[in-house]
Amino acid sequence: MISMYGSSGKLVVSLIFTFVSVFVLCEYVIYYPVILRCSWPHIETVDSHLPLRALFLSDTHLLGAIKGHWLDKFRREWQMERAFQTSLWLLNPEIVFILGDVFDEGKWSSSQDWEDDVRRFKRIFRHPSHTELVVLIGNHDIGFHNEMTKQKLERFERVFNVTSARILTIKGVNFLLVNSVALHGDHCPICQRVEEELHKLSHALNCSIQYNSVAQLVSKSPTSTQECYDWVKHLSTKVFFFFFLP
Repeated sequence: MISMYGSSGKLVVSLIFTFVSVFVLCEYVIYYPVILRCSWPHIETVDSHLPLRALFLSDTHLLGAIKGHWLDKFRREWQMERAFQTSLWLLNPEIVFILGDVFDEGKWSSSQDWEDDVRRFKRIFRHPSHTELVVLIGNHDIGFHNEMTKQKLERFERVFNVTSARILTIKGVNFLLVNSVALHGDHCPICQRVEEELHKLSHALNCSIQYNSVAQLVSKSPTSTQECYDWVKHLSTKVFFFFFLP
């Protein structure tokens, strides 16, 4: 009788150990060997500047209150959080870009649902102070062009500290960030503001092409060339363009 209970106890312990081991492997450990298959490319530099380590993500589509079942949200967000946090730990990027469609229901969310979505986003994509997180606007965040409103646009910009058109410069690399939902070309108020800002940025970037020879040109045409010089004195000639494409 004692031997029978002893064998049963060992079986139970073995099953529990197996279950816990499988759980830890599938929910924690598995992310490390998978992400370790990725690495930064080796780049030969001609000067003392080190390459910029930038990580790009897109279309996280955090489920909302309308279509998102709590169990589905819990499962997806757990996997997303573990993948992101493991990537930060192993790859140590200097900047992370999320290229739009952060939320699945941002275009429909009430103020309360929006606050809950933002809270969950900040938990999943928490990051150390030495890593910068840049979030772009997608059509699921503020609606397609005909659904986009000033209120939805401003609440996204306020939370993520972004604008619909800007240049971000890091380690001499310029990133042009644009809200493509506002590029419909129908002269809507939001579209007009973005188009006007893009014209200004276009002028700055066109001037940056002349940066190498601007010193010689200043003496010949001080008005136009000095203006270009003022535009590009903080810009390099390397530019990356990032749009969210619905």
